[in-house]
Amino acid sequence: MQTTPDGSVADAVKGNWVDRFAPNWLKPFARLARWDRPIGWWLLLWPCWWSVALASGAAGRLYPEPTHLALFMIGAIAMRGAGCTYNDIVDRNLDGSVERTRSRPIPSGQVSVFQAAFFLVLQSLVGLAVLLSFNSFTIFLGIASLAVVAVYPFMKRVTDWPQFVLGLAFTWGALMGWAAEFGRLGWPPLALYCGGILWTIGYDTIYAHQDKEDDALVGVRSTARLFGDWTKPALVLLYIGATCFFALAATLADTGPLAFLGLAAGALHLGWQIVVLDIDEPDQCLKLFKANRGYGWIVFTGLVADAMIGNL
Repeated sequence: MQTTPDGSVADAVKGNWVDRFAPNWLKPFARLARWDRPIGWWLLLWPCWWSVALASGAAGRLYPEPTHLALFMIGAIAMRGAGCTYNDIVDRNLDGSVERTRSRPIPSGQVSVFQAAFFLVLQSLVGLAVLLSFNSFTIFLGIASLAVVAVYPFMKRVTDWPQFVLGLAFTWGALMGWAAEFGRLGWPPLALYCGGILWTIGYDTIYAHQDKEDDALVGVRSTARLFGDWTKPALVLLYIGATCFFALAATLADTGPLAFLGLAAGALHLGWQIVVLDIDEPDQCLKLFKANRGYGWIVFTGLVADAMIGNL
């Protein structure tokens, strides 16, 4: 077992709000749910909010439904925490073998597997309460996502493409936001979903380059190891594909020029990531991974601005 002197996780930002303000009894559970690292729930939230914004514009609304935005945010925080808890239970032995993760609450002994499982149930109940606030089709759709979530932690053991499975799970909100508005699916959210999968593979490939040496030693597979020195060309293809699918979704939803302007600005942001990326510099990989929160805001702002002007 290995912990930092204050019990914090080694790869978390020092002095985060959990370290500073959370009561001592809560800190290990907050770290287990990654509340000290909000980038994860932002990345889970963005496809939801993009879908809500896209659906709102198609429905003739001036702005996205505030209740839906709030519910998806609560759900993203709860379910990202539940997913991380489940992932850490499954990966507890692997995490103990990787320098960056061995100080996490379970491998470091701060939280038992039983306590983690109980906390997983509590977070899942919050997510269920949020899900039950939507229409019946959206509820069914949300439950269907659990199959992908359940298998994801095992994929790094059997395929070089665990990031693809992560994309299937993390981009599910692209379907949910549209379903919450219309009670059904359509071609726009399906195109948005495909683009989100490619975007997720891209940003998580960058993230996975932090651990590639340890991953090779313990047998963890990833697109970072698969692409290797070809990571930048692979990211070009992935991000071009994502942008094309996002543009297709906007076209199918009959959005206006501001949505496409947002996508163009977002494409420049993704291009900047590729240009400055150094796959052998872990700190920079983490910084670029986190920069995708800004990309999410760019795309969302374009969709919202277009709906507000187009539906006046």
